Amino acid sequence: MTATAEIGKARLRKEDRHLVTGRSRFTDNMVLPGMLHLAMVRSPYAHAKITAIDTAAAKSSPGVMAVLTGADVAGEQGSLPNAWPITPDQKAPAHGAIAVEEVAFAGEVVAVIVARSAAAARDAVELVDVSYEELPVVMDLEEAFTDKVLAHTALESNLSATWVFDSAEAGTGSSVQDAIDNAEVLIERTLYQQRLIPAFMEPRSTVVDPTGEQITMWSATQIPHILRLMLALTLGIPESKVRVIAPDVGGGFGGKLQVTPEEVITVLAARHTGKPCKYTETRSESLQAGHHGRAQVQRLKLSARKDGTVTGLSVNLLADMGAYLGLVTSGIPILGAFMYNSIYKFPAYRFECHNIFTNKTWTDAYRGAGRPEATFAIERMMDELATELGMDPLAVREKNWIRHEEFPFTTVAGLEYDTGNYEAATAKAVDLFDYQGLRAEQKRRRDANDPVQLGIGVSTFTEMCGLAPSRVLGSLSYGAGGWEHAQVRVLPTGNIEVVTGSSAHGQGHETAWSQLVADRLGVPFENVEVLHGDTQISQRGLDTYGSRSLTVGGMAVLAAADKVIEKAKVVAAHLMEASEADIEFAAGSFTVKGTDQSTTLGEIALATFAAHNLPDGFEPNLDSDATFDPVNFSYPHGTHLAAIEVDTETGHVGILKYVCVDDVGVVVNPLLVEGQVHGGLAQGIAQALYEEAAYDDAGTLVTGSFVDYLVPSAPDLPHYITGRTETPATSNQLGAKGVGEAGTIASTPAIVNGVLDAVRHLGVRDIKMPCTPSRVWHALQDAKTTGGVQ
Repeated sequence: MTATAEIGKARLRKEDRHLVTGRSRFTDNMVLPGMLHLAMVRSPYAHAKITAIDTAAAKSSPGVMAVLTGADVAGEQGSLPNAWPITPDQKAPAHGAIAVEEVAFAGEVVAVIVARSAAAARDAVELVDVSYEELPVVMDLEEAFTDKVLAHTALESNLSATWVFDSAEAGTGSSVQDAIDNAEVLIERTLYQQRLIPAFMEPRSTVVDPTGEQITMWSATQIPHILRLMLALTLGIPESKVRVIAPDVGGGFGGKLQVTPEEVITVLAARHTGKPCKYTETRSESLQAGHHGRAQVQRLKLSARKDGTVTGLSVNLLADMGAYLGLVTSGIPILGAFMYNSIYKFPAYRFECHNIFTNKTWTDAYRGAGRPEATFAIERMMDELATELGMDPLAVREKNWIRHEEFPFTTVAGLEYDTGNYEAATAKAVDLFDYQGLRAEQKRRRDANDPVQLGIGVSTFTEMCGLAPSRVLGSLSYGAGGWEHAQVRVLPTGNIEVVTGSSAHGQGHETAWSQLVADRLGVPFENVEVLHGDTQISQRGLDTYGSRSLTVGGMAVLAAADKVIEKAKVVAAHLMEASEADIEFAAGSFTVKGTDQSTTLGEIALATFAAHNLPDGFEPNLDSDATFDPVNFSYPHGTHLAAIEVDTETGHVGILKYVCVDDVGVVVNPLLVEGQVHGGLAQGIAQALYEEAAYDDAGTLVTGSFVDYLVPSAPDLPHYITGRTETPATSNQLGAKGVGEAGTIASTPAIVNGVLDAVRHLGVRDIKMPCTPSRVWHALQDAKTTGGVQ
């Protein structure tokens, strides 16, 4: 095999062979000798005191080995961690993995069955007799903000924290109130982000083996390194005695960025019984008790001049924490705080967020994590401004966006955007979309009073991703850094092992990292193996989320590869009796400048292993470690355009055409990028048209299966027309930007703006997401008298 240039090559994924041939190894596939199985007893009530638990019948059930209640483990279970206290006075209730005295959402664990089989454990759940004293529930976010009903009896208020950013106080802009007071045009809207569920393909699963020198956990997690640390801190176990393995993981989308009650419970059960234990949730448990996402009320004011120039933006946010604070629950709205200004040159900005407890499943990261919410709000507001002024929505955006020659640009929120070219991405999207042709078709349908009206949805966006730098995260009181670690090992045969702290769950790290190293070291792609997801093998790392894998983890890999080259140069110079300054490296070979004398990396690897002829003091290996902590976020951007058909007689919404042009910097593998964009688009469109986690007044989740929680399948989605422009990032040596969340962030407002554009001339002012046929139809019926707000 020979090495070829790899950056930019559309390689098929290395990971796919074992997945498509049935050789995958998910956590639930794990079988250990003597393994026991767990089933959770969950509260049917959203808020109640636990007055008694009778476990006698369950303990005597065939196959049952133990039944654990909160009282049994109260002294050892600790409280589940929140790693992002956004203010010094943030309030949070204690959150034991098993409730002891009070439950705060329907689905909270009150006891666990440990049995010889999963069936025996499930059967015994019905035999646990729990007595409850029901308490008042608060389900509505705006009602919760009034404190008329408390989500927790131990707290005096439902307010967890209030976080404020004001550009005038921060010195990054002027006064928002002055802008509002002097506005020629003022747009005020209240928008709603519905509650969503990360519907990953593989339910969460955990296996714990306590029988060795360590506690070994296999878990369907995005964060093996963070999970290891948090288990040690929560349960008081020395970190060196905990090993976490993330085997094949079937998707996450932020839903597996968590330290879950079930993971802690599985450790507790294993310790109590002294035997390996497994827990795998059902789909209904996943929907009910796995953390949710979004769930916000956005109160917005945008001030502008009559020519369309924006002058100020005020955001007042109510964010639903649910019943508890998960790992980064409290910080998710804060990630969005820096993105409401988006690509626009607002001179004044104020963001105020109130984190509120309710008696629902707690919320946390879901694909995009704060950035989709912010982008939806500002893109809806830009469309509202365009409507108010009678301007084309693209024209009002172009009037206000940062121009390519203005980069680097410090925004009103205090971030420095390093590069971008919004004009180029938009021009390409407009061309692919046939914008003017579709506007003409829209006019034709309106003039003909066609029952199927056409709307054009626009979304121009950027996002901050690659969760880092560590100093910035520290300034926001985040409990960890943003660095990533990698090791590149050169084997005696010349083959390469890459050990990465980023933990893949579908992104394609094994393929992309192989391409990076093959390209840098000049070795064949097939000769690179990537190891990850096991804290015993990859001992340092901060894992995978926030579109950080390539821009942080990949840069650590490249830095380690560069160190390999520098170490190998020393050996090459010695072997060829030349000065190190005269050694050049290219395509896997070291050459003495101005001569034909050369040696390959593989030859140096073998010579280093043999150690017969090395420079004095040189350690006989080329292996190199690197930790990368970027100086800035990365800022991908793009323009998404959607042609939306709305049947005014039925309310049905269809996507006639969808075009997106994204700028993600330098691309390592176009196939991987395309896959990430397509997946992101599906989830963003799902929020706009299909998905919503709904509760009844008593706090019961009524969308507890895929019969009621609607996830789109392939027939529900359009053919996407995708394109790219490229402005390399300056925050990393490759020039790459994140891509994993771009489609989700941009597509939701594009779809909703398109729906409204199709029916606004009929009197409809707003439709709450998801824009279901029922909501669209009712909005059209109400438009004559109420403006059609649904």
